[in-house]
Amino acid sequence: MAPIFAIPYMILNVIWFFIIAHFIMSWLIAFNVLNLKQPVVSQIWQGLNRMLDPIYQPIRRFLPNMGGLDLTPLASLLIVAALQYTLVYYGN
Repeated sequence: MAPIFAIPYMILNVIWFFIIAHFIMSWLIAFNVLNLKQPVVSQIWQGLNRMLDPIYQPIRRFLPNMGGLDLTPLASLLIVAALQYTLVYYGN
């Protein structure tokens, strides 16, 4: 991979990690494994929401309302994977 494509690829890897962490944490909060009344959990949750909201909001405009099921993390993971594949393909 060309060095010019390595930095965006690493940034996409970090975004991938944050989306997975947000997804897992949302399930743990939904099933009361984690409690938002705990200060550390609340700070991590708010930080992840602030970081990922600019990514999620444009995607939410296009996805239909599924009630309680939010497919935004899945769609954003697919977009990140497509961008990573594109960087690898054009970086060689």
